[in-house]
Amino acid sequence: QTMPKEAYLYGLGYDMYTKYGVRRYGFHGTSHRYVSGRAAEILGRPAEELCMVTCHLGNGSSLAAVKHGKSIDTSMGFTPLEGLVMGTRSGDIDPAIVSFLCEKLSRSASEVVLGYLNKNSGVLGLSGGLSNDFRDLEEAADRGHELAKLALDVFAYRVVKYIGAYAAAMGQLDVIV
Repeated sequence: QTMPKEAYLYGLGYDMYTKYGVRRYGFHGTSHRYVSGRAAEILGRPAEELCMVTCHLGNGSSLAAVKHGKSIDTSMGFTPLEGLVMGTRSGDIDPAIVSFLCEKLSRSASEVVLGYLNKNSGVLGLSGGLSNDFRDLEEAADRGHELAKLALDVFAYRVVKYIGAYAAAMGQLDVIV
């Protein structure tokens, strides 16, 4: 674990971290570690000299900011639900949406988070339920399916947004993997 506290703490009471371990953990660490090391190898430069953003993209997606060989930030948080729009996961949302959806859908918070936001959102939801498979969405978008195109556009926008944020946080960007 190499993320600094300013990257992994949430804007909650500090006791939520000390008592319950509520913080950003990130996921796909093995993938990010491998591709950052492999990128440095291909470039013929030590990872300790590079600032890079590694991208693990697919049904479950995450980005990591890797500065001088150490991960300093990641798009996933306490759970894999935070971060990018994914195949079936919503990614970053305003937390108040949960209580709003509980009322509108007559569901518990657990049902909204675990059922709707985790399994029925993301590009699947944005595409009107068409698919959570990016290949299917690309084919449908090419055939003129507007919601498939929208889902892909939202996904791409969020990826670019995170890359820009991580470049700013690191103060430079040498490589996007």
